[in-house]
Amino acid sequence: MDHHSQVMWRQSIQFRALLPATTKVKCISDAGFFIHAKDVSGGQHIENFYGQVAKLHGSVKNLPASCTSRMGMRPELCFFSQYVVQTMQTPIFFINAAYDSLQIKNILAPSAADSDFRAQILSALTGAGSSSSRGIFIDSCYAHCQAGNQITWSSNNSPAVGNTKIAKAVGDWYYERSPVQEIDCPYPCNPNCQNTDSESQLPDI
Repeated sequence: MDHHSQVMWRQSIQFRALLPATTKVKCISDAGFFIHAKDVSGGQHIENFYGQVAKLHGSVKNLPASCTSRMGMRPELCFFSQYVVQTMQTPIFFINAAYDSLQIKNILAPSAADSDFRAQILSALTGAGSSSSRGIFIDSCYAHCQAGNQITWSSNNSPAVGNTKIAKAVGDWYYERSPVQEIDCPYPCNPNCQNTDSESQLPDI
């Protein structure tokens, strides 16, 4: 999981504890659902990378104890969203591309290929458990981060799953108008996908 995603998870978990019990706290994860997946060669590139980061920086002590206590001898796996979210109490909404361009470049095919990445991300979301407080919007775009851009958030040409755009899905979830579990068909079925490969300037991990 990148630094920004890890900060989001920590804040979602810790921020709730700082406020009165009557305060409504909900979190939105935009392209932050990083999965524990093998690369195309069957190797564990990203797992090894996070293991090295955890060792170098002593990061395990900063990961949620509710997750690390369940991981035995491998607490660094709590860098991956699919393990942290299993113990989260704060309501959360996931916006993610099933073909997350940053993950495909740096996890699936480091140094892209689709392979079965969509199936892996959907399986990881399912494994994180179902809860009425969790919303999901998974489109079939090759993208990373879609909520911070008006073109993908709520324009006439925003990606939609069924007839639901990201902004409406988040609004319905946040205001509890309806549960949202929107999952798109496989690539390239969505004609409204935008080119949002904004992380192309980032260094490879």
